[in-house]
Amino acid sequence: MSTHSRWAALRRHLQVPLVLAPMAGGVGTPALAATVSEAGGLGSLGAAYLTPTQIREAMAAVRARTDRPFAVNLFAPQPLPPVTPQAIAAACAELAPFHAALHLPPPTLPPPTLPPQVQEDFGAQLHTVLADPPAVFSFAFGRLPPGALNALHAAGVLVIGTATSLPEAQLLAQDGVDAVTVQGGAAGGHRGGWQEDALADTLTLTRHVAQATRLPVIAAGGLMTAGDVQAALQAGAALAACGTAFLLADEAGTPGPYRRALQSGERQTVLTRAYSGRTARGLRTTLTGGVHSPLPFPWQNALTRSLRAAGAQAGHADLLSLWAGEGYRQARTGSAAQIMADLTP
Repeated sequence: MSTHSRWAALRRHLQVPLVLAPMAGGVGTPALAATVSEAGGLGSLGAAYLTPTQIREAMAAVRARTDRPFAVNLFAPQPLPPVTPQAIAAACAELAPFHAALHLPPPTLPPPTLPPQVQEDFGAQLHTVLADPPAVFSFAFGRLPPGALNALHAAGVLVIGTATSLPEAQLLAQDGVDAVTVQGGAAGGHRGGWQEDALADTLTLTRHVAQATRLPVIAAGGLMTAGDVQAALQAGAALAACGTAFLLADEAGTPGPYRRALQSGERQTVLTRAYSGRTARGLRTTLTGGVHSPLPFPWQNALTRSLRAAGAQAGHADLLSLWAGEGYRQARTGSAAQIMADLTP
């Protein structure tokens, strides 16, 4: 099946031009993905932090709720970056006061010569996805190995890459992806590219990529209203992706402290590496202001995991990664189906 055929097959099933942006880490639940798909859009499972067993269970949970197409999103495979004992010591020292405030043991990581399980095995994750493939597979943080892309296409899966600049989008087009999500600078969560990030205006980046490639473009970043979605479509996007708009949905797994921080509207958004070691946009917290020497991803993500878990249990929003786009104050409460209706131009 050709790229054109895979895309045409997907579009026949979509009643509205909306994609749920994949939100890994618990916010994006199977119920949220299924509701978006059932409402005529494309739901997405952010599965990058899930084990193969968890991916299988999450996909089954979506299918139990809808027979419409949905996407599974993973992080492109990447080598584990080296870290020195000195860098680990510096990162642990910055987090130590936060641990002490919650009466937690001091933060630690094993020596880099004995690396912990700090990231899931992409090969095992992909094998699980291919065992019962969804209609769509999307990925971020890089390029897929040719073998993985070929296997997905052989299974009839439509493959979507993520770009934060025109050069990244052009490389993905060369690789043979079927569509590209272009992530503007206003987007919440992790920056999905892998080269220099343009942090461009979403509509500007959408126009440039749509004009320079023959790929269908999915616009992402700062799309919070039906007017925003319409503007993205007029800029050349085939679909619009929304994530922050669904953070307060009934079906989202957004914890209570996270929801309250969003609803207060008091915090500015910042780009930070404090929580995961990879640049992401979220609400300003004491942690974003108190960490200046984070380890690279995924080491920092592993290092802060226990602190984030304890912060969630204690209800301390300032210890959570409160990922959100610049337009978060426009997020709505209610069912995802109603939010979908509000976003539809």
